[in-house]
Amino acid sequence: MWIIAALFVTHWVVSCFFQSSFHHRYASHRMFTMSARAEKVWHLLAYAAQGSSYLSPRAYAVLHREHHAYSDTEKDPHAPGFFPNIMAMMWETAKRYTAHLTRRSSPEGRFLGHCPDWPTLERLASTWTSRIIWGVVYGIPYVLFATAWWHYVLLPVQWVMGPLHGAIVNWCGHKYGYRNVRTGDRSRNTLPLDFVTMGELFQNNHHSASGRLNFAQRWWEVDPTYVVLRGLAWVGVIQLVPMAGEA
Repeated sequence: MWIIAALFVTHWVVSCFFQSSFHHRYASHRMFTMSARAEKVWHLLAYAAQGSSYLSPRAYAVLHREHHAYSDTEKDPHAPGFFPNIMAMMWETAKRYTAHLTRRSSPEGRFLGHCPDWPTLERLASTWTSRIIWGVVYGIPYVLFATAWWHYVLLPVQWVMGPLHGAIVNWCGHKYGYRNVRTGDRSRNTLPLDFVTMGELFQNNHHSASGRLNFAQRWWEVDPTYVVLRGLAWVGVIQLVPMAGEA
């Protein structure tokens, strides 16, 4: 059981980090820059981290920019106040994301551009063949090391980890918690020490200063993704945008 738990937690943290850093802070908000080669490497690592639940950074960025522009209104792609439960919100969000992925949508021009776009990888990673292969790979450790049937309950979570992270952040971060800043939406900080979603549940902080790399504001708040990105900037892997890099 400890091996299964360790693999699950590792996958959760790594997947969440790439979604928070690459999809959200880089693709959606351009809080830091990197070379074209480094971007390709990060894109591949994001695919490897998310696997069966891979999300296109381009489609994610368009969706997320719409979310900020229309936060908690009828045009918001995932405002909890307009859905009876989290599953209904996930379903509607998935349909809108798919429209952006397949380019059947017509988003406003201000939501487009300046985000990673690798069509070949997108087509491969978004196929059912790719998703099923990754799902089988995730199942191998369970076959080898699971000692009880209920251990397998974690496996479906790994299959949908990417969208699940987003659902938790957008549902909980706009329904539960405290507010540091009065904003025009319903954003909340759900956890003062957010190691669960690598800093993403500081939604009120983020919506009040959407270009700020550090999602934590109070002295007791901890944003793990920010800490890692500062380290990567220090060794020269990425370059922080001056305003975004302010602590």
